[in-house]
Amino acid sequence: MQSSRIRIGTRGSPLALRQANEVRDKLIAAHGLDADAIEIKVIATSGDAILDMPLRDVGGKGLFAKEIEEALLAGEIALAVHSLKDMETKLPDGLRLGCLLPREDVRDAFISLRANSLADLPVGAVVGTASLRRQAQIKRLRADLEVIPFRGNVQTRLRKLEAGEADATLLAYAGLSRLGLADRATALIETDDMLPAAGQGAIGIELREGDGATADLVAPLNDRATEIRVTAERAFLAALDGSCHTPIGGLAEITGDRLGLRGIVLAPDGTAWHETAREGAVSDAAEIGHEAGNELRARAGPHFFED
Repeated sequence: MQSSRIRIGTRGSPLALRQANEVRDKLIAAHGLDADAIEIKVIATSGDAILDMPLRDVGGKGLFAKEIEEALLAGEIALAVHSLKDMETKLPDGLRLGCLLPREDVRDAFISLRANSLADLPVGAVVGTASLRRQAQIKRLRADLEVIPFRGNVQTRLRKLEAGEADATLLAYAGLSRLGLADRATALIETDDMLPAAGQGAIGIELREGDGATADLVAPLNDRATEIRVTAERAFLAALDGSCHTPIGGLAEITGDRLGLRGIVLAPDGTAWHETAREGAVSDAAEIGHEAGNELRARAGPHFFED
């Protein structure tokens, strides 16, 4: 069971640890806690252990959270810190998303030692990515490129690129920035060309249902604008029953009291896609996302998702 110290559960990658420490520092500052009042507990996950095959073949992105969520349910940790894009839209019974830190830049970064942009890559160049969403949108933009699997944390993928295993790769710019590696981005891909994953750039804090003390602890850290935006994006993803088997991009943005959502679902090879754009009151974020997802599901038809 959990000790008197507040335990934060996280993966052990450099990015995950950076995010967990950010949450720790913000909690200390918000409540005037002693530095040793909060402990970070590294938990090995199946997603980190299985590196020789695509995630979609072994259980999906939930493998990055499974063991951490088990520790949370068992009371071994008080809260869990995740990259929100790695969290399933339907959380295990007894758990909830309790807090969201202010969102960073949502764009994907193009990284290459051989070209200045995706458009500049030579015909037949090789791009490495672990993301089916990125793969499909790369192929949509450049059908001539070869896309190969690229698993591992940020540093591992950068080393693979330097070793010549691919001509380019794509990573979330937010992750690079948090690691102090923003200068490794050759170029940023605008969202008009490539929509990010739902929740990309956001850090989510997961709690046990009914744990009011921890909910009160993290409440000052919550960013309302981020919460509204990712509510729409995750509702969109949930309506599409989004998984690692289906390339889906979605981005919600706020202007005044209005929320706009753009979404796309693609065939893995990028040869077919369906897009939508919706707008409404920020108070209707979940409904906007749900309706957008249902629209694309109806337009694409069931066979689109089966294929």
